[in-house]
Amino acid sequence: MVGIIMGSDSDLPIMRQAADVLKTFDIPCEVTIVSAHRTPERLFHYAKNAHQRGLKVIIAGAGGAAHLPGMVASLSPLPVIGVPIKSSNSIDGWDSVLSILQMPGGVPVATVALDGAKNAGILAAQIIGSHDAAVQEKVVVYKKKLEEEVAVKYRKLEAEGYEDYPR
Repeated sequence: MVGIIMGSDSDLPIMRQAADVLKTFDIPCEVTIVSAHRTPERLFHYAKNAHQRGLKVIIAGAGGAAHLPGMVASLSPLPVIGVPIKSSNSIDGWDSVLSILQMPGGVPVATVALDGAKNAGILAAQIIGSHDAAVQEKVVVYKKKLEEEVAVKYRKLEAEGYEDYPR
């Protein structure tokens, strides 16, 4: 249901987070490598045919010049979530962030934080949940769990005071 693509296998430690999140929501995904610069024909084929293969969302991670998410968005009718990745050839990740964030009008890419594949997975689940009640309920439960985890922390902080709260 969700395609997770990346420019290189070196991106997998980050992009795996999206797949792991989708697994918790029972959303099937495929994970593969599609390089915008080294396999342009594969990129065109993947992006143009993804919706015909049943995908609903594409999460595309890339470092450096990070053209993958934008190129996919230019070719596919599906929502694309870009994950900028701080790579070995990156300028602290800013080149990747700006390459994905600064898309021209008409070619939107939802962009998450640098190395933010976990949030990309959650956003993909929310997109799918907007038309799938079972997935939406799982997102509601997930958000309630987040709320409960924070409540434990603020209650502890308020009870102990900030001076005695563990550092």
